Amino acid sequence: MFYWVMKTIFIGPVVNLLFRPWVKGMDNVPATGPAILVSNHLSFSDSIFLPLAVPRPVSFLAKSEYFTGRGLKGKLTAAFFRLSNQLPIDRSGGAASEAALRAGVKVLESGNLLGIYPEGTRSPDGRLYRGKTGVAKMALQTGVPVIPVAMIGTDKVQPIGRRIPNIRRIGIIVGEPLDFSRYAGMENDRFVQRSVTDEIMYELMRLSGQEYVDVYASTVKDQMAAARKASKSAESRSAAVRLAHADTPDTGVGPGTGRRKGHKEPGEVTVIGSPDKAKQAEGQTPADGGSGDNSSGGSQQSPRGA
Repeated sequence: MFYWVMKTIFIGPVVNLLFRPWVKGMDNVPATGPAILVSNHLSFSDSIFLPLAVPRPVSFLAKSEYFTGRGLKGKLTAAFFRLSNQLPIDRSGGAASEAALRAGVKVLESGNLLGIYPEGTRSPDGRLYRGKTGVAKMALQTGVPVIPVAMIGTDKVQPIGRRIPNIRRIGIIVGEPLDFSRYAGMENDRFVQRSVTDEIMYELMRLSGQEYVDVYASTVKDQMAAARKASKSAESRSAAVRLAHADTPDTGVGPGTGRRKGHKEPGEVTVIGSPDKAKQAEGQTPADGGSGDNSSGGSQQSPRGA
């Protein structure tokens, strides 16, 4: 009931008015029976735009963090995801991820639509990344069709880190169902799982026009986070060095520059006598006793002759 009310009365009309989504190929979604909707993942808002566009209710596998938030905002987010038939998925791997996949299988066995992002997380830069094999495991185990969906422009509407979306048009392209019945009985073969996943990702690349990168998006995000951390560390060290130099008294660079009284630079000559002789001494070298510029024909005395 909550799903229908939010979709048809509250959220749906507002989204359609503001973002005017265009949709192609929605007739590829079966009117009845189970199917898996696999989508590229550019933005948090993908989980809003796609279910609103599909005529039937869609249960999405959403990251478990959406269900464990703290404070008022966290509790409201968790309530929204639960009431809209979203299922938490633990991305840490192992038994936790297997439990989430079993929950997805139950949705399919009940004859419903299941939505999943095979990349496992949002794209950090708009490119399409390597898919995880969970979607292949469910498709091979249940034998249901896999329907590729390309979200277009949602990363411009709500980039990562932006809370308030930009108002602009988005698109949704639904591809033809993919049938993997030829792999029946091979659902536990890891090579088959990878082959099925790669075929799904190829179709998403074809529909979305994204550049494909054969690396997990989570790996790229970890590398980017490490680079940002290293950059901040380097900036902190640089700031500390600048502060240390600023706190050190200037002992002078060159004659007369911020020197303490009585301090003499290495190699500097101490001249005894009148100021005029001091000036003369500056033009002499210790090696020859000093003759300055004699082009005028005048003679100069060295300090020893003074």
